[in-house]
Amino acid sequence: MKINRVRQNVLPLVTAMIWGTAFVAQSVGADYMGPFTFNTARAVIAFVFLLGLCGFRSLWRKRKGEPAPAAGSRRDLLVGGVACGTALAVASYFQQKGLETTSSGKAGFITALYIVLVPLAGLLLGKRPPKAVWLGVVLAVAGLYCLCVTEEFSVTGGDLYVLICAFCFAVQILTVDHFTNKADGVSLSCVQFFVMSLLCAAGTLTEELPSAELLPQCLGPVLYVGVFSSGVAYTLQILAQKDSDPAVVSLLMSMESVFATVAGALILGDRMNSREYLGCALMLAAVILAQLPFPLKRSSARSAPVPREN
Repeated sequence: MKINRVRQNVLPLVTAMIWGTAFVAQSVGADYMGPFTFNTARAVIAFVFLLGLCGFRSLWRKRKGEPAPAAGSRRDLLVGGVACGTALAVASYFQQKGLETTSSGKAGFITALYIVLVPLAGLLLGKRPPKAVWLGVVLAVAGLYCLCVTEEFSVTGGDLYVLICAFCFAVQILTVDHFTNKADGVSLSCVQFFVMSLLCAAGTLTEELPSAELLPQCLGPVLYVGVFSSGVAYTLQILAQKDSDPAVVSLLMSMESVFATVAGALILGDRMNSREYLGCALMLAAVILAQLPFPLKRSSARSAPVPREN
């Protein structure tokens, strides 16, 4: 029980840390490649990485004489991989498209609005997050605004693309929540990126004409996003969401904005102003609040006819 609690809290934070540091790499990639081309490259790299990981894991278990764990039916793995991969491909396209014309700060803020969309969508599916989570969401949105939006807030075409991306990421999180207990997490992530690579490659061939000279110019960012942000972080997301409340996990993953700001200060020497410090404090308070065992959860659970699903 305690191990599950650690997994459900630590893995989303590690995921957020990787995603936060990868935002700069995505912005660099947008300067050299179209969204379909960039996402095809990252998805293929992630798929090859995860395929190798699955093969190594299988060989290791055979050498140790360990039986393969129950991973659910192949149908669940296939359907889940197609559903998750499609949602991720669409979300990644609109995010990368938006980064062409909007600032990374505003894109980070709008993308992270999935922390509001996930619990709202959960209500439609019969999942009622604790009241503390709703308060945490309010604090997190305020913190994200302080962290990310430094210029006058005006809506541009790029912002609308990223807003669509936020809705798609909410769908992807809820889809992962549905299939994560029916299929092996690493295998599900592998199929997810295989599907994403096919969809993005089709978009590349129909909408973009990539040049072979572009990839070496941003090979570093593509490799980082492909291996770490995609192959590692999205797999950790799937593992973290097993038996977890998707609203709480999405709140933890929204800490990517904090990690992005802190990484900029430590690595690039950017100075954090008082507004950014306030944003970090609000985000941290939101995450802590969502983890506290408030009595409100118990009383509402007794009075509510529909039990909360974890």
